[in-house]
Amino acid sequence: MKILPISRYRFFQKIQPTVLLKKITSNPVTGCLQVFSVSDSWSFDFREGKLIYASRADKMFNLLYAKLQHFSKQIPALAQKKVYQQLRVIFQKSIDNQAILNPDYLAICWLVEQKLITATQAKVIIKELVSEVLSSFLTIKEGSYEFTTETFMGNMPNFCNLDVNLLMENCQQKLQNQENNKNQPVIFNKTSNQIPTQQPLPKPGSTRINSQATNQTTNHSYNNDQHFRSHNFRNKVYTIVCIDDSPTVLNAIQSFLDEQFFNVIGFSEPLKALMQILSTNPDLILLDIEMPNLDGYELCSLLRKHSYFKDVPVIMVTGRKGLIDRAKAKMFRASGYLTKPFTQGELLKIIFQHLM
Repeated sequence: MKILPISRYRFFQKIQPTVLLKKITSNPVTGCLQVFSVSDSWSFDFREGKLIYASRADKMFNLLYAKLQHFSKQIPALAQKKVYQQLRVIFQKSIDNQAILNPDYLAICWLVEQKLITATQAKVIIKELVSEVLSSFLTIKEGSYEFTTETFMGNMPNFCNLDVNLLMENCQQKLQNQENNKNQPVIFNKTSNQIPTQQPLPKPGSTRINSQATNQTTNHSYNNDQHFRSHNFRNKVYTIVCIDDSPTVLNAIQSFLDEQFFNVIGFSEPLKALMQILSTNPDLILLDIEMPNLDGYELCSLLRKHSYFKDVPVIMVTGRKGLIDRAKAKMFRASGYLTKPFTQGELLKIIFQHLM
């Protein structure tokens, strides 16, 4: 089976956020745009050209909790501490790992399902969250990105369809106002014990940013090909342990992972794997859920109790696609979730997300 060359992995480049978003929304596309910088990442989910959600990985639940607290005066249910405790247990990612895709959006869906907020209130909360995420994204200068038509949001409830161009204009105006406020001179009032007051400036001119596409951004193609996050590839062979009772899956993973970079060790019996896995010194574990004698959840729980495997990435590999299964994997401290059948690109992507 053909192996993807390392040259396929993208390195950071200059990015114009407004041009990038306008290029995607120039057609009624459906999919997810992911953008990575050195210290953070953003995801934007589109449905027929409209933005339905946006998330910032580094501030994901901080932003959500702040918005829920803000609306707690109008929505009494959001003032209950137990609500946030439940959200943390079911959805919130751990410090280093994320086993559920878009867990903050799932948390909002859960709030609606539990009748703690209405769909209309969810729309308002989402719109404010998206605005904050977009504002932070518009300030980046360098990074890498990928757009795929495969999106986790496809089967999720849709609360709003936002106009990206209008949102960008509003965010740019706010950013410009913030910059102007920083540059305003401070005048001291002699009759008020030298308390500083802001001296208003003349109204600035147009703050609309030129969004004409440059050659640097228009040369990027938007298709189904997997483009991977930029990284400094280390010169080492990674040991990948795969535990699955299906020889077909084990063989597929072996063929997908180039032996020049990966040493794949397969186990078809979970009990045997549990006894021998320590000697393999794995960098990452791919773990099937449905297995005889000991299922993936139980095995993951046992591994996490061992001090050596406390921080080793464990990716659940399964045909189950339900939200409950993803949440359960998170509760058993899995690091990621890969559904069968998967492509070579999908496998490589999730492996490098947790190894780099």
